[in-house]
Amino acid sequence: MIVANTRAELNGARDKLAGPVVLVPTMGALHDGHRALLRRARELAGPGGAVAVSIFVNPLQFGPSEDLDKYPRTLDEDLAACEQEQVDLVFAPSASEMYPQRQFVMVDPGPAGETFEGEFRPGFFHGVLTVVLKLFSLVQPDIAVFGEKDAQQLALVRAMVTDFALRIKVEAVPTVRAADGLALSSRNKYLSPDERAVAPALHRALAAGAAAAPAGPAAVRAAAGRALDVAAGPGRAGPAPRVDYLALVDARSYRAVPAEPDGDFDGDAVLAIAARVGTTRLIDNVIVRFGTERHAADD
Repeated sequence: MIVANTRAELNGARDKLAGPVVLVPTMGALHDGHRALLRRARELAGPGGAVAVSIFVNPLQFGPSEDLDKYPRTLDEDLAACEQEQVDLVFAPSASEMYPQRQFVMVDPGPAGETFEGEFRPGFFHGVLTVVLKLFSLVQPDIAVFGEKDAQQLALVRAMVTDFALRIKVEAVPTVRAADGLALSSRNKYLSPDERAVAPALHRALAAGAAAAPAGPAAVRAAAGRALDVAAGPGRAGPAPRVDYLALVDARSYRAVPAEPDGDFDGDAVLAIAARVGTTRLIDNVIVRFGTERHAADD
């Protein structure tokens, strides 16, 4: 496995890789969810291709009051995990290597990047798309692999690839969960034992919403909301989740599914949530199918 810390080292290593080259962009602190991405990348690369992983905590996507300084950095463990998952190239640059001067030109995510995560984290998707585009330019992958847990990010990256006519295929991998349903995340390390016991309530709410899909979008929202009310009600074992948003959106455009009439929406939607458990902000989502999409999936 080659480890490149500079652009020059990356260029030299990239020239030696046989295609297809499959890139997995990460911010490190790798867990089993990341390993699922690496394994899918290995499958896509095949015996003759190469898997490249970027490990970079991107300062452009952190706001002034967010956790850039305390974001977990575990490079030695991350490199060991990459070696175990048969990664061919790791690009682990410093901030000064990625941004040798102030980044004046940023990718504008458009209206879909100003809602939900973009509303609660202003500028977040400008930073995400800018670093992803830069990594695409530096690594020059044929395929890029992302997790479905970051559903809004996934939708925006796909839109950027289409709008800029990038010759890259974007592959999505389903969310990896703990046995109790909690989506795996690097930020789960911040949860206290009591908070960790409460956190699966987010997925239970999403699952309750998805189960109500045959009754339409309004029923999905209502069922998820009721489950959250139970999690916040009396008798809970730990701190109640503080919800930033619970949203049902079109999986392609990431626009909110119309509230009424229920029968008008047909296709895949994303039921997404962001909430704080203690001081830790968690996101999660599930795919909800309506109309002909749901019946096709059932068949």
